[in-house]
Amino acid sequence: MKKVTLLLLSSFVLFTSHELFLKSDSYFLNTNEESELFLFNGTFDLSENTITRDRIVNAKIIGPEYKFVPTEKDYYDNDNITCLKFKTGNEGTYVAGISTLPNIIELTAEEFNEYLLHEELLDVLAHRKKNELTNLSAREKYSKHVKALFQVSGKRTNNFNTVLGYPVEFIPVNNPYDLSKGDKLSLRLLKEGKPLTNQMVHFSNRFNSENHSPVEKSTRTNKNGILTIELDQVGRWYVATIDMVESDEENIDYVSNWATLTFEIR
Repeated sequence: MKKVTLLLLSSFVLFTSHELFLKSDSYFLNTNEESELFLFNGTFDLSENTITRDRIVNAKIIGPEYKFVPTEKDYYDNDNITCLKFKTGNEGTYVAGISTLPNIIELTAEEFNEYLLHEELLDVLAHRKKNELTNLSAREKYSKHVKALFQVSGKRTNNFNTVLGYPVEFIPVNNPYDLSKGDKLSLRLLKEGKPLTNQMVHFSNRFNSENHSPVEKSTRTNKNGILTIELDQVGRWYVATIDMVESDEENIDYVSNWATLTFEIR
């Protein structure tokens, strides 16, 4: 019976801790090309459900002399994936972003503690232990903010470091499309426009190899909100974080903002 309970709990934690990624089949596109971006809600490799249009806000794609703000007709669903159709413009480095309106979830004490452990929200878990809160259930208000960087034709432009104004977002310090395997990429993590320091960030990559098993690594931002990762493989990359704080709202215990950024290295 205990084993079954643990399995059910693990499934519940995985189900309630979906990350959101904005992805492309290829991050290298041509000018004036009909293209698509995809929202994966679950893991980087598997989307378990679509995002309803009423939750999508502040969606935009920005490039050189280019700004596209999607409308309802630009989206469609394919199985569990939300798809966004758009057409590129001039050559350059583009940034795309989508934010979601907040949702609320309520977890038992055991479920919430396991969730914090699973997502490595260790600072929040340590605070709960220190203040003897681990036996209390929790209501969490969460929203997610996702970005993707892609390259259109050959010219590199500085649109890669455009701030989209999300509650939490990654801003590359250097252009990933100027980099190759073995180089290092630095990113600044912002919260409400200010550096988010000592924040846990996870990152990983995918590339076509039968011998490659994806490994997620982690690091923390420094006092300036900057983290640096080594691009030790070609392929698609992501960085991800969850900023969770205690809430001062009535009937809400915690507020979390999830942020991801994806790009590709050749």
